[in-house]
Amino acid sequence: MEMIADRQNITSKDRGALARMVMTLFDHWMLSTEEQAVLLGLAASNRSALTRYRKGEPIGTSRDQYERVGHLLAIHKNLRLLFPENRNLAYRWMSTRNKAFDNLTPVEVIREWGFSGLLMVRSYLDRARGA
Repeated sequence: MEMIADRQNITSKDRGALARMVMTLFDHWMLSTEEQAVLLGLAASNRSALTRYRKGEPIGTSRDQYERVGHLLAIHKNLRLLFPENRNLAYRWMSTRNKAFDNLTPVEVIREWGFSGLLMVRSYLDRARGA
């Protein structure tokens, strides 16, 4: 996502919109608070940051957070394109065991491997979509 790559030009308002988008995405994916924190690279106990983001406070300015949000939104886009007629499947996919990930869920892959796991999940979907 080009907008996220050019973080110097992102306003606080834009970062707030990104925070709301990713929190809405987590709601669709029905993730626990701990899982949400893990996907954003936060400590599992950092509920306060999640609460702030849910209220639309700007997402952090670190490169790691921008890249994570960009990859999460790209995963969502891939899932919507792969399952255009089945929104429930697109939303459940992150919490569904997958043979491609040694029977782990994509969320578990990200928890276990961190940022590399996030890239693995995104790459898998990019390939599945032929991107």
